[in-house]
Amino acid sequence: MAGAWEIAFGTIISRPYVFAFFAAYLLAAIPHLGWRKVALFTPLGYLIAFLSELCSINSGFPYGWYYYIDTTSSRELWVAGVPFFDSISYVFLCYCSYSVALLILSPLRTERRKLVILETKAIRSSFAVLLLGSLLQTYLDIIIDPVSLQGGRWFLGQIYGYREAGCHFGVPLSNYLGWWLTSAVMISALQWIDRRVPGEPGFQSRYQKLPFSPLYGPALYLSVIVFNLTIAAMINERQIAVTGLFIVILPLTMIVTLAIRRINRFTDAELNEHREDFAPRR
Repeated sequence: MAGAWEIAFGTIISRPYVFAFFAAYLLAAIPHLGWRKVALFTPLGYLIAFLSELCSINSGFPYGWYYYIDTTSSRELWVAGVPFFDSISYVFLCYCSYSVALLILSPLRTERRKLVILETKAIRSSFAVLLLGSLLQTYLDIIIDPVSLQGGRWFLGQIYGYREAGCHFGVPLSNYLGWWLTSAVMISALQWIDRRVPGEPGFQSRYQKLPFSPLYGPALYLSVIVFNLTIAAMINERQIAVTGLFIVILPLTMIVTLAIRRINRFTDAELNEHREDFAPRR
Protein backbone atom coordinates (compact mmCIF):
# COMPACT_ATOMS: atom_id res chain seq x y z
CA MET A 1 0.00 0.00 0.00
CA ALA A 2 1.50 3.32 -1.07
CA GLY A 3 2.09 5.91 1.63
CA ALA A 4 0.46 9.33 1.78
CA TRP A 5 3.56 11.12 0.45
CA GLU A 6 3.92 8.66 -2.40
CA ILE A 7 0.25 9.16 -3.34
CA ALA A 8 0.57 12.96 -3.16
CA PHE A 9 3.72 12.92 -5.27
CA GLY A 10 2.20 10.42 -7.70
CA THR A 11 -0.89 12.59 -8.11
CA ILE A 12 1.24 15.45 -9.43
CA ILE A 13 3.64 13.31 -11.46
CA SER A 14 0.82 11.35 -13.07
CA ARG A 15 -1.06 14.49 -14.15
CA PRO A 16 1.57 17.20 -14.74
CA TYR A 17 -0.56 18.96 -17.36
CA VAL A 18 -3.45 19.36 -14.89
CA PHE A 19 -1.21 20.86 -12.23
CA ALA A 20 0.47 23.09 -14.81
CA PHE A 21 -2.98 24.50 -15.60
CA PHE A 22 -3.68 24.76 -11.88
CA ALA A 23 -0.43 26.68 -11.31
CA ALA A 24 -1.37 29.01 -14.16
CA TYR A 25 -4.73 29.55 -12.44
CA LEU A 26 -2.99 30.57 -9.21
CA LEU A 27 -0.63 32.91 -11.07
CA ALA A 28 -3.62 34.57 -12.76
CA ALA A 29 -6.21 34.54 -9.98
CA ILE A 30 -4.15 35.62 -6.94
CA PRO A 31 -3.01 38.95 -8.44
CA HIS A 32 -6.48 39.48 -9.92
CA LEU A 33 -8.73 38.61 -6.98
CA GLY A 34 -6.33 38.57 -4.04
CA TRP A 35 -4.99 35.59 -2.13
CA ARG A 36 -7.81 35.58 0.47
CA LYS A 37 -10.53 35.11 -2.15
CA VAL A 38 -8.52 32.49 -4.02
CA ALA A 39 -7.76 30.65 -0.78
CA LEU A 40 -11.50 30.44 -0.08
CA PHE A 41 -12.74 29.73 -3.58
CA THR A 42 -10.25 26.97 -4.40
CA PRO A 43 -11.43 24.48 -1.74
CA LEU A 44 -15.08 25.57 -2.05
CA GLY A 45 -15.02 25.20 -5.83
CA TYR A 46 -13.36 21.81 -5.47
CA LEU A 47 -16.03 20.72 -2.97
CA ILE A 48 -18.88 21.77 -5.28
CA ALA A 49 -17.30 19.92 -8.21
CA PHE A 50 -16.51 16.82 -6.13
CA LEU A 51 -20.05 16.60 -4.72
CA SER A 52 -21.54 16.99 -8.19
CA GLU A 53 -19.41 14.10 -9.47
CA LEU A 54 -20.03 11.92 -6.41
CA CYS A 55 -23.77 12.51 -6.76
CA SER A 56 -23.80 11.73 -10.47
CA ILE A 57 -21.90 8.44 -10.27
CA ASN A 58 -24.33 7.30 -7.57
CA SER A 59 -27.64 8.80 -8.78
CA GLY A 60 -27.22 9.99 -12.36
CA PHE A 61 -27.66 13.67 -11.41
CA PRO A 62 -26.54 16.16 -12.66
CA TYR A 63 -24.40 14.73 -15.49
CA GLY A 64 -26.26 11.52 -16.19
CA TRP A 65 -25.05 8.02 -15.37
CA TYR A 66 -21.33 7.55 -15.73
CA TYR A 67 -18.66 5.63 -13.84
CA TYR A 68 -14.99 5.89 -13.00
CA ILE A 69 -12.58 3.05 -13.74
CA ASP A 70 -10.18 2.73 -10.83
CA THR A 71 -6.85 1.69 -12.29
CA THR A 72 -4.63 4.34 -10.67
CA SER A 73 -5.71 4.72 -7.02
CA SER A 74 -2.51 2.98 -5.94
CA ARG A 75 -0.49 5.72 -7.66
CA GLU A 76 -2.58 8.90 -7.34
CA LEU A 77 -5.21 10.37 -5.04
CA TRP A 78 -8.82 9.28 -5.36
CA VAL A 79 -11.55 10.54 -3.02
CA ALA A 80 -14.62 8.33 -2.51
CA GLY A 81 -14.31 6.86 -5.99
CA VAL A 82 -13.56 10.18 -7.74
CA PRO A 83 -10.03 11.03 -8.96
CA PHE A 84 -8.75 14.15 -7.20
CA PHE A 85 -7.32 15.75 -10.34
CA ASP A 86 -10.71 15.63 -12.08
CA SER A 87 -12.56 17.76 -9.53
CA ILE A 88 -9.66 20.19 -9.08
CA SER A 89 -9.80 20.84 -12.83
CA TYR A 90 -13.22 22.44 -12.41
CA VAL A 91 -11.65 25.18 -10.27
CA PHE A 92 -9.31 26.57 -12.91
CA LEU A 93 -11.90 26.03 -15.66
CA CYS A 94 -14.36 28.08 -13.64
CA TYR A 95 -11.94 30.95 -13.01
CA CYS A 96 -10.77 31.28 -16.60
CA SER A 97 -14.38 31.19 -17.85
CA TYR A 98 -15.30 33.89 -15.31
CA SER A 99 -12.36 36.02 -16.46
CA VAL A 100 -13.39 35.71 -20.11
CA ALA A 101 -16.91 36.82 -19.15
CA LEU A 102 -15.39 39.89 -17.45
CA LEU A 103 -13.37 40.64 -20.58
CA ILE A 104 -16.51 40.48 -22.71
CA LEU A 105 -18.72 42.57 -20.42
CA SER A 106 -16.32 45.21 -19.07
CA PRO A 107 -15.20 48.44 -20.76
CA LEU A 108 -11.60 48.31 -22.02
CA ARG A 109 -8.89 50.94 -21.85
CA THR A 110 -5.35 51.18 -23.15
CA GLU A 111 -2.92 52.87 -20.81
CA ARG A 112 0.80 53.21 -21.60
CA ARG A 113 0.56 50.38 -24.12
CA LYS A 114 -1.22 48.19 -21.58
CA LEU A 115 -4.77 46.86 -21.69
CA VAL A 116 -6.89 47.60 -18.62
CA ILE A 117 -10.24 45.89 -18.07
CA LEU A 118 -12.44 48.43 -16.32
CA GLU A 119 -14.30 45.85 -14.30
CA THR A 120 -16.38 46.96 -11.35
CA LYS A 121 -17.94 45.26 -8.36
CA ALA A 122 -21.33 45.56 -10.05
CA ILE A 123 -20.09 43.81 -13.19
CA ARG A 124 -18.33 41.08 -11.20
CA SER A 125 -21.48 40.25 -9.25
CA SER A 126 -23.89 40.60 -12.17
CA PHE A 127 -26.23 37.96 -13.52
CA ALA A 128 -24.69 38.55 -16.95
CA VAL A 129 -21.28 37.32 -15.69
CA LEU A 130 -22.97 34.35 -14.03
CA LEU A 131 -24.86 33.38 -17.19
CA LEU A 132 -22.03 34.01 -19.65
CA GLY A 133 -19.33 32.52 -17.41
CA SER A 134 -21.30 29.31 -16.82
CA LEU A 135 -21.95 28.91 -20.54
CA LEU A 136 -18.28 29.54 -21.32
CA GLN A 137 -17.28 26.85 -18.82
CA THR A 138 -19.79 24.44 -20.37
CA TYR A 139 -18.35 25.31 -23.77
CA LEU A 140 -14.95 24.15 -22.52
CA ASP A 141 -16.38 20.78 -21.58
CA ILE A 142 -17.92 20.40 -25.04
CA ILE A 143 -14.32 20.50 -26.27
CA ILE A 144 -12.78 18.52 -23.38
CA ASP A 145 -15.13 15.61 -22.81
CA PRO A 146 -15.03 13.93 -26.24
CA VAL A 147 -11.21 13.98 -26.00
CA SER A 148 -11.16 12.76 -22.39
CA LEU A 149 -13.49 9.89 -23.28
CA GLN A 150 -10.69 8.67 -25.58
CA GLY A 151 -8.25 8.73 -22.65
CA GLY A 152 -7.16 5.16 -23.24
CA ARG A 153 -5.46 6.34 -26.42
CA TRP A 154 -3.34 9.03 -24.77
CA PHE A 155 -1.65 9.71 -21.44
CA LEU A 156 -4.87 10.46 -19.53
CA GLY A 157 -5.76 6.76 -19.47
CA GLN A 158 -9.25 5.29 -19.68
CA ILE A 159 -10.57 6.47 -16.34
CA TYR A 160 -14.32 6.79 -16.96
CA GLY A 161 -17.20 5.90 -19.25
CA TYR A 162 -20.95 6.41 -19.68
CA ARG A 163 -23.52 3.68 -19.14
CA GLU A 164 -25.03 4.54 -22.52
CA ALA A 165 -23.13 6.20 -25.34
CA GLY A 166 -24.33 9.72 -26.03
CA CYS A 167 -24.93 11.50 -29.32
CA HIS A 168 -21.86 13.78 -29.19
CA PHE A 169 -18.88 11.49 -29.81
CA GLY A 170 -20.20 9.20 -27.08
CA VAL A 171 -20.98 11.99 -24.61
CA PRO A 172 -24.67 12.37 -23.61
CA LEU A 173 -26.34 15.79 -23.67
CA SER A 174 -27.17 15.36 -19.97
CA ASN A 175 -23.46 15.75 -19.25
CA TYR A 176 -23.41 19.25 -20.71
CA LEU A 177 -26.59 20.27 -18.89
CA GLY A 178 -24.98 19.06 -15.68
CA TRP A 179 -21.87 21.08 -16.43
CA TRP A 180 -23.97 24.19 -17.01
CA LEU A 181 -25.68 23.73 -13.64
CA THR A 182 -22.45 22.99 -11.75
CA SER A 183 -20.65 25.88 -13.46
CA ALA A 184 -23.43 28.27 -12.46
CA VAL A 185 -23.20 27.12 -8.83
CA MET A 186 -19.41 27.54 -8.83
CA ILE A 187 -19.47 31.01 -10.37
CA SER A 188 -22.22 32.00 -7.92
CA ALA A 189 -19.92 30.87 -5.11
CA LEU A 190 -17.04 32.89 -6.58
CA GLN A 191 -19.26 35.96 -6.85
CA TRP A 192 -20.43 35.49 -3.26
CA ILE A 193 -16.83 35.29 -2.01
CA ASP A 194 -15.87 38.32 -4.10
CA ARG A 195 -18.68 40.36 -2.49
CA ARG A 196 -18.08 39.20 1.07
CA VAL A 197 -14.30 39.07 1.39
CA PRO A 198 -12.39 42.37 1.29
CA GLY A 199 -9.51 42.61 -1.17
CA GLU A 200 -5.98 43.37 -0.07
CA PRO A 201 -5.22 47.11 -0.23
CA GLY A 202 -3.67 48.13 -3.52
CA PHE A 203 -3.61 44.62 -5.00
CA GLN A 204 -5.65 45.66 -8.06
CA SER A 205 -3.21 48.41 -8.99
CA ARG A 206 -0.28 46.00 -8.61
CA TYR A 207 -2.14 43.50 -10.76
CA GLN A 208 -2.58 46.06 -13.52
CA LYS A 209 1.15 46.78 -13.54
CA LEU A 210 1.96 43.17 -14.48
CA PRO A 211 2.58 42.72 -18.22
CA PHE A 212 -0.57 41.60 -20.06
CA SER A 213 -2.23 40.86 -16.70
CA PRO A 214 -5.86 41.23 -17.88
CA LEU A 215 -5.26 38.47 -20.41
CA TYR A 216 -3.92 35.81 -18.00
CA GLY A 217 -7.33 34.23 -17.39
CA PRO A 218 -8.44 34.36 -21.05
CA ALA A 219 -5.04 32.94 -22.07
CA LEU A 220 -5.61 30.00 -19.71
CA TYR A 221 -9.05 29.48 -21.29
CA LEU A 222 -7.53 29.42 -24.77
CA SER A 223 -4.70 27.12 -23.61
CA VAL A 224 -7.19 24.50 -22.41
CA ILE A 225 -8.89 24.56 -25.81
CA VAL A 226 -5.59 24.31 -27.71
CA PHE A 227 -4.38 21.45 -25.48
CA ASN A 228 -7.48 19.35 -26.08
CA LEU A 229 -7.70 19.99 -29.82
CA THR A 230 -4.00 19.11 -30.10
CA ILE A 231 -4.56 15.83 -28.26
CA ALA A 232 -7.49 15.03 -30.57
CA ALA A 233 -5.28 15.61 -33.60
CA MET A 234 -2.42 13.56 -32.10
CA ILE A 235 -4.63 10.49 -31.57
CA ASN A 236 -5.96 10.90 -35.11
CA GLU A 237 -9.47 11.86 -34.00
CA ARG A 238 -9.73 14.38 -36.80
CA GLN A 239 -13.51 14.65 -36.66
CA ILE A 240 -13.39 15.59 -32.97
CA ALA A 241 -10.58 18.07 -33.63
CA VAL A 242 -12.24 19.73 -36.63
CA THR A 243 -15.66 19.82 -34.96
CA GLY A 244 -14.13 21.36 -31.84
CA LEU A 245 -12.32 23.94 -33.94
CA PHE A 246 -15.53 24.92 -35.72
CA ILE A 247 -17.32 25.11 -32.36
CA VAL A 248 -14.88 27.65 -30.91
CA ILE A 249 -13.67 29.66 -33.88
CA LEU A 250 -16.79 31.84 -34.24
CA PRO A 251 -17.20 32.81 -30.55
CA LEU A 252 -13.46 33.41 -30.16
CA THR A 253 -13.44 35.60 -33.27
CA MET A 254 -16.44 37.53 -31.96
CA ILE A 255 -14.79 38.04 -28.56
CA VAL A 256 -11.58 39.39 -30.08
CA THR A 257 -13.33 41.54 -32.70
CA LEU A 258 -15.78 43.10 -30.26
CA ALA A 259 -13.01 43.67 -27.69
CA ILE A 260 -10.95 45.57 -30.26
CA ARG A 261 -13.96 47.68 -31.21
CA ARG A 262 -14.66 48.52 -27.54
CA ILE A 263 -11.16 49.69 -26.61
CA ASN A 264 -11.20 53.27 -25.26
CA ARG A 265 -14.93 53.65 -25.87
CA PHE A 266 -15.84 53.89 -22.20
CA THR A 267 -17.64 56.75 -20.50
CA ASP A 268 -16.31 58.90 -17.69
CA ALA A 269 -18.88 57.31 -15.40
CA GLU A 270 -17.57 53.81 -16.19
CA LEU A 271 -13.97 54.88 -15.58
CA ASN A 272 -14.88 56.58 -12.30
CA GLU A 273 -16.82 53.53 -11.09
CA HIS A 274 -13.83 51.29 -11.81
CA ARG A 275 -11.52 53.67 -9.97
CA GLU A 276 -13.89 53.93 -7.04
CA ASP A 277 -14.06 50.14 -6.69
CA PHE A 278 -10.44 49.21 -7.34
CA ALA A 279 -8.16 52.24 -7.20
CA PRO A 280 -5.65 51.98 -4.28
CA ARG A 281 -6.66 53.93 -1.19
CA ARG A 282 -4.23 56.64 -0.15
